[in-house]
Amino acid sequence: MSLFSRILIAVLWLAAGAAMAQPVPGPQRTERIAAELVPMSAWAAPGSTAVVAVRQSIQPGWHTYWRNPGDSGGATSLSWTVPPGVKPGEIVWPLPQRQRLSGLMNYGYEGEVYLPVPVEIPATAKAGAVLPLTVKALFLVCSAEMCVPDELTLRLDVPVREGAAPLDARHGAAITRVLETAPRPAGIEARVSLENGVLVLSAAGGPLAGRDPGPTYFFPFEGGVIDHPVAQTGSWGPQGLTLRLQPGGATTADGLTGPVAGVLATAQGAFEIRAEPGATLAGTSGSGALAAAADAGPAAASTDPTSLAVFARALLFAILGGLILNLMPCVFPILAMKAAALAASAHDARHARRDGLAFLAGVLATFLLLAGVLLALRAGGQAIGWGFQLQSPPVTAGLALLMLAVALNLSGVFHVGAGLQGAGSGPLARLPGGLGAFFTGALAVVVAAPCTAPFMAFALGAALVMPWPMAMAVFLGLGLGLALPFVVVSLTPGLLTKLPRPGPWMERLKGLLAFPMYATALWLAWVFSRQTGAEALGLLFVAGLLVALGAWLIGGGQAERMDGRRALLPLAAGVVALLLAGGALVMAARVPVSEVEGTATGQGAGPASAPWSSAAVEAALAGGRPVLVNFTADWCVTCKINERTSLTSAGVKAAMERTRAVYLVGDWTRRDDAINAELQRHGRSGVPLYLLYAPGVTEPRVLPQLLTEGVVIEALGDVGG
Repeated sequence: MSLFSRILIAVLWLAAGAAMAQPVPGPQRTERIAAELVPMSAWAAPGSTAVVAVRQSIQPGWHTYWRNPGDSGGATSLSWTVPPGVKPGEIVWPLPQRQRLSGLMNYGYEGEVYLPVPVEIPATAKAGAVLPLTVKALFLVCSAEMCVPDELTLRLDVPVREGAAPLDARHGAAITRVLETAPRPAGIEARVSLENGVLVLSAAGGPLAGRDPGPTYFFPFEGGVIDHPVAQTGSWGPQGLTLRLQPGGATTADGLTGPVAGVLATAQGAFEIRAEPGATLAGTSGSGALAAAADAGPAAASTDPTSLAVFARALLFAILGGLILNLMPCVFPILAMKAAALAASAHDARHARRDGLAFLAGVLATFLLLAGVLLALRAGGQAIGWGFQLQSPPVTAGLALLMLAVALNLSGVFHVGAGLQGAGSGPLARLPGGLGAFFTGALAVVVAAPCTAPFMAFALGAALVMPWPMAMAVFLGLGLGLALPFVVVSLTPGLLTKLPRPGPWMERLKGLLAFPMYATALWLAWVFSRQTGAEALGLLFVAGLLVALGAWLIGGGQAERMDGRRALLPLAAGVVALLLAGGALVMAARVPVSEVEGTATGQGAGPASAPWSSAAVEAALAGGRPVLVNFTADWCVTCKINERTSLTSAGVKAAMERTRAVYLVGDWTRRDDAINAELQRHGRSGVPLYLLYAPGVTEPRVLPQLLTEGVVIEALGDVGG
């Protein structure tokens, strides 16, 4: 073969490869979505504005997003390649659907969707020519379980002809309907103000005047302006309407810094508005309450937390999460108390059944109490999550003293329920029967609540947006799972008989089991110091000393009464000491909270860290660096163990240096509304939560709640590669 022939063949191969690399008109597909670039008109005239549209055909169970995706997701983006003089405009966004998922509210589309785009055709375009339009469309396509970024390159060849063009036979009518119903300005005047923690939006004039607007909803153009999942309420009047909105994280953090723009969707149509800061407009209330807007879209029911399928799944996950919670380090001290109770009644089937059922009752009653308080506070607009009680320094201090008292009881310093009738029970008598088991169950919930186990994240996230009967049922399922192992053992005689019979060994066991209680008291005191400061911690130490003194005096009085003496003086002195301890606790709670350092510091051989903020995440990603975010709290034992074993090791530090990853810590030890909003955005109501962001990827990877060093290093390697 001659040299010329070889060169000719090579040129032909290159030309064929270039032709194959060029996008071709028509639909492009992935497993989740098919998309194509389609025209509204049969041709385009020189000097006119043509309309083309990105048509999406989305598989059932998946969705894409509006310009403001809501609490998660990312808007569809278009990158154009067009001939000189051709100018594509911005997307004309159709009104989105509201899509609930766990504790989140997203704005997006399902099924078939057209995103119209106006395109300016230059006057120099010649009739008979063909203008190739190419667009690289990036869709974030999500289901209830996962999100996938799908990038498709679409092409449309637009013929140029003189004169008015008829509608395209296949897509013209559909694109026309989208343009006719898309939100647009309509001469509506709007004002917005922040009043007592509520964002008040009033709108008047134009199509709103003189009529009931019907079901109404406001879609802001920017994220963080409102709390998307919270119901929007309001009223209407002769000139317009007023909406009361829950402020979002950005508004809560920075206040109302400027106008609020978005789409006001009513039964009369959807309208773009721009609300300037100012007082509520006259005539926008007084005629009646606004009807609530229902979540739209046929697939919304599949992720609607009120649906039976989601409720059943949340209930199942709650029971499984409660079972696994027994293995979490938060619950270890309470396992010690449960072991002591089991050992004491192992060979008395009747007492064992009573204790098992009483423990179950204590767990369920306390879960209902905490859940009721949590749901009531959230309904009142408080941004709190599961484990909220330990974000309160007085509660933390009170629990520390309670744990100290329990430890002193197990050590035999005093005993509950001992009186004249208890003379034969010995100085280390346990808590009395069913009452003790009920108390142990209640204490287990209070101490275990700050931690979340696998399966609990979805269950708690869904429960917090369910109607209260469903939410309470989910919390009861969580309590049932927590209590189930103890109840099963207490109701199974065959298992009970395998335990040794009661004897002196039990008293030694109880003395040994006091030390986890002492450790818990010290841990809670440390948490209290992180929340307050040295002065408050000193007062807590005084309160602890007085509790120990009061317990010792009461224990001595109990011993004298068992010997037949009245023992009024030691008992009265013990009560006085406990009252003084209460006074010291009140003083500690009233000490002004100091700005103590959080967990956002480098420690040991681990990587250096910085405090979390959404701006810090965005800045790192803009610099092309991965970001590992650790949402933690000092009162979360699981968080602390993960940090010591898996996040601050030399291996993780080396992996982060190798991948140039940034380590951010969100400290939730004290209440932080921004962190609470971020947890909710990812369907969580408590810590720990670990997020790994990769540059160029919209949504982060959620790491397991129980970490290992290998899991973290492997995940960093994936994003760093």
